[in-house]
Amino acid sequence: MQFYVVKGAPDACGRGCDSWIAVEGKIDSSAAVRFRKFFARVRTRNLPLYFYSPGGNVEQALAMGALLREKPVIARVGQSIVNECGFEAQDGDACLKVKQSGRELHGDISTRGAFCGSACPYLMFGATTREVAADATLAVHSAKVLVSFRGPDVPPPQAVAAANLRAHERSDDMIAGYVAKMGVDRGLLALVRTVKFEDMHILTREEIARFGIDRREFVETPWTFEPGVRSIVHKVALQRKAGEKSFRTIQWRVICFDRDRFELDFQRPATSNPAFSSVSVSGSGAPVSLVHARVRMSEVELWSARMTKISVQSLADTREADFTETSIAADGHRNPLTQKLSNEGLAESMSKLLTTCPAPTAPPTQQRVEARDRAAK
Repeated sequence: MQFYVVKGAPDACGRGCDSWIAVEGKIDSSAAVRFRKFFARVRTRNLPLYFYSPGGNVEQALAMGALLREKPVIARVGQSIVNECGFEAQDGDACLKVKQSGRELHGDISTRGAFCGSACPYLMFGATTREVAADATLAVHSAKVLVSFRGPDVPPPQAVAAANLRAHERSDDMIAGYVAKMGVDRGLLALVRTVKFEDMHILTREEIARFGIDRREFVETPWTFEPGVRSIVHKVALQRKAGEKSFRTIQWRVICFDRDRFELDFQRPATSNPAFSSVSVSGSGAPVSLVHARVRMSEVELWSARMTKISVQSLADTREADFTETSIAADGHRNPLTQKLSNEGLAESMSKLLTTCPAPTAPPTQQRVEARDRAAK
């Protein structure tokens, strides 16, 4: 496992945050000792920690988590993309040498598809503030307990079975005590015992909230640019309304027809009657109403609005936007639900999107006039 500090662009790791600690790789048998030395040098900087690890040694994970509890820190799941590695693979030998150099590196952070599994979540539990992004993964399974015997003679099967049982009990007690101390619900351990070591259970958002790992009822990603055949700017959120048990996944995207014309799309789980509801978004300018797209999708519904470059820019210029969904009750009463959306990353992502948008085309009338003028010349 390696630990290093990364400096990114302004707001790369959140509003007002441009530097973070990367904790990544397999948790090995000497990870805690190395981490204590590293953390002693950087802990006064109050940097958030991003974990990206398949797990490893449980005892080392608990020791590292206990160290985090000594000082309030923020722990998240995310993968650091280091610029100094160039075109080398981030997990390749050449890049690992760079990450183990002890230097402060430069790069970006991505939560999309980031993974923290096996013993890694226990390490993360040590932080006083834990934030699992909407597009990151936290996974658990039963710990593998190894029992070794000294001497050339192999004990009888009954002795081996008894030793294994005692080892598992000690491991369970150790983990249970740690989890309780870190404020995580012990129901997590009951779930863990049902998952074989050879398998892996990805925690649902409901489980993450129920076990007290991350209790937020609304979790959103920054706006991000996604290159492709048709590039987009994209944002995802998980939301649980008051009184509901389940989270719903909602997402937005901005696409361009050309550098002056854009479309804002919103996707949410299908409702019973979308015709009796409305959706709008507002920033510094007038609210923009989205129209329900009558397309055949059984599980989701799509809303969209055409926007100019100026109207998109008015959203990007604000720190957050008001997103309102209004439903109509049976008695005709309007029930608006307004959510504050962070515009983190929108300005930078729109700048990247604009470089992929085609130039505006002249309207038909103007094209005919220009063609006539060229013919006259």
